[in-house]
Amino acid sequence: MLKETLSAARDLGRLHEIATILIRWGFGDVVNRLGVARILERAGKVLHWKDMQTIRELTPPQRLRHAMEELGPTFIKLGQVLSTRMDLFAPEWIEAFEAMQDDVPALPYDSVVSHMQQALGDDPEKIFRSIEKEAIAAASIAQVYRAVTHDGDNVIVKLRRPNIVERVDKDLRLLQRLAEIAANNIDEIKRFQPLDIVHQFGQSLRRELNLETECRFAERISANLSDEKHIVIPRVYWQWTSETLNVQEYIDGVRGTNQGRLDELAYNKKLIAKYGADAVLKMVIRDGLFHADPHLGNMICLPDQRIALIDFGMVGRLSDQRREEVTDLLFALVKKDPQGVLEVVLLWNPDTSINETRLFADIDDFLDTYHGLDLKELRFTDLLTDLVRIIRTNELRMPPDLTLLIKAFITLEGVGKRLDPDFNIVSEATPFITQIIHRRYRPDVVAKKGFEQTAQFIENVADLPKEAKDLLRSIKRGGLQLNIDMTRLDHFGHQVDRAASRLTIGIVIAALIIGTSIVTATQPETTVLGLPVWGIIGFITAALGGVWLLISIWRGSRD
Repeated sequence: MLKETLSAARDLGRLHEIATILIRWGFGDVVNRLGVARILERAGKVLHWKDMQTIRELTPPQRLRHAMEELGPTFIKLGQVLSTRMDLFAPEWIEAFEAMQDDVPALPYDSVVSHMQQALGDDPEKIFRSIEKEAIAAASIAQVYRAVTHDGDNVIVKLRRPNIVERVDKDLRLLQRLAEIAANNIDEIKRFQPLDIVHQFGQSLRRELNLETECRFAERISANLSDEKHIVIPRVYWQWTSETLNVQEYIDGVRGTNQGRLDELAYNKKLIAKYGADAVLKMVIRDGLFHADPHLGNMICLPDQRIALIDFGMVGRLSDQRREEVTDLLFALVKKDPQGVLEVVLLWNPDTSINETRLFADIDDFLDTYHGLDLKELRFTDLLTDLVRIIRTNELRMPPDLTLLIKAFITLEGVGKRLDPDFNIVSEATPFITQIIHRRYRPDVVAKKGFEQTAQFIENVADLPKEAKDLLRSIKRGGLQLNIDMTRLDHFGHQVDRAASRLTIGIVIAALIIGTSIVTATQPETTVLGLPVWGIIGFITAALGGVWLLISIWRGSRD
């Protein structure tokens, strides 16, 4: 309790800043319903409600986007995570989250050189033959410099911004608490699973803050794509890489965003689109570890038609089981099989009450709109967004680990279309999916899986007598327990407890008044200024108790 109290006091300044910005952008009602205003007022912090800047020409998603950008790095990253949750948010909200900008001015070299020296273990100008003092890129978490090693290698030095971890930790603590309050008290927000979102976001952001983790993912993906001669992953210089700084090979080429330069140098953009798509599809379907943000800015085109993938800060991972489910879903979508799609969606929502008849009808109707279209005419983005819309309208969910996958697929199709108007990701993906399906039903694979499942079944049967004996022993000893988590009931219990406390104080005050009256009547001789001493003490105590009780009731009426 003491730790939580100290933490809350430490975060009050940031909470006040968050509330002020939300009010300014027209979200004062949310501030009130979360109880933030009450907390700040009790702490002596004044909120300027008249400072509201509700810009009428902006929609609520646009206003939230501006508020989150003003709130800084943590909330900008949160917006990027929310932009992947098409199963929870309508398209206008997704569009607003995607539009959030993470471009921030770079800190001056003089203000970060000491942090760079601490990470490298020596003066950067001694470690490198030369290092540029102007950052070539800057974002909310890190900024990047060019350098040359003493061996003549061109490298980039990526440095985490000073004090960013402390600020992120503070914001995550506040987000966790606000998510708990929202989940328990605001029905409109509860359906968005705020606790799950904050948990997923916290994991993603802490991983991105560790620049060494980024390099480990890059090396793993490089090893997985070793058979892809057209894909380049920058080399990592591990002797200078740590949690706060990494050094990687500098790739000299043309950014995918520079379409005019690609045309000027006569790059084969059709091949580039194909090579990039094949690499991402192999990462997803074959390996289960993939670059989750394969936009053109993260692709550098080389003169020999190779592609370098950079910036592995956002990486998605899929388990073997999840990859099988994704393969089944993609296969069912491509073959326009509503029953196959339904079975996968049901797998993802095992604990949810589902109207299967309605869900099947929705899926069947959505797939029927693509009836008669060839693979080359299918737009994968439309397929996925329509499916996610059905999942959202039926109040179902997609597993959180699939949100990055959907984002990667949609980004990839957009990239392919920009490079090659005839690009079709469905046509590119179909051979991979078919290959995986065929491999799954090869005799040796089926036999291996059958053997594993049989062995698991035998093991479970063998354990049944022991588990039944343990259960009976627990029942006999009275040790069988049922743990039920009912957050709303806990809240009700607190309310009952508080009401009982007030009732008890009221009874004590009444008893004090009656007792004081009796004492005053029976012992009138003990006086001060002509008034009975015990009467004065008793009535003052009762009055103070009554004032406390009134204040408690007034505060409780505002909760």
